Amino acid sequence: MDQNIAACINDNGMTSSFYEASAVIIYEKKEGIWQVVKEKKISLDQQAGLAGLRRQMAEIILFLEQCKIIIGLSVVGVPYFELEKQQCSIWEFDGNPLSFLDYVLDKELEKANNSQLQPSFTIPVLVERGNGEYYISIKEIQENNSGITSKQVLLAFLRKENFYNLEVLCNHVPPWLESELTGGSLIGSIEKVAPTQTRIYISKKGCEV
Repeated sequence: MDQNIAACINDNGMTSSFYEASAVIIYEKKEGIWQVVKEKKISLDQQAGLAGLRRQMAEIILFLEQCKIIIGLSVVGVPYFELEKQQCSIWEFDGNPLSFLDYVLDKELEKANNSQLQPSFTIPVLVERGNGEYYISIKEIQENNSGITSKQVLLAFLRKENFYNLEVLCNHVPPWLESELTGGSLIGSIEKVAPTQTRIYISKKGCEV
């Protein structure tokens, strides 16, 4: 496990929310000492709207590269959802990041060891964003032989629930879902964002929330 942890900080070097942060820094532990290895100045523009915030977060995620652990004072809204989609481990602390980097790393190593000893798959759950907006990731069940299918996870919701928009993050578009989008009561668009990462945006024809 890489011993890298990112922190969202303000001008005083204390943890901050993404909306008030001045920088994101990445620490690496070398020979028992935490050192800053990368830093990116940021200034999220909340007036840019949902699409604009997603673009800004995409730049931050690109900066993070393989670092999947991030600390902030408060990680909510678009920053939380975009980091969650990248399967980042998100921690919230108030203060100087150096005060709790060791604690976070110890907990992450403990979690990784337990996961190796007791491998298990959890059925993906839908995240409600509000105003009829939902999100779910089915990448893990597509990439691993878990015995859980995308149809089991999604079909009941798509058929029975009233929603405005559902964003599905997946490895590839399930054939059954593609058929639902072309011949059923659903409409949607497909966005290929990486070789093994696709976003599907689904809504119901004539849906009102």
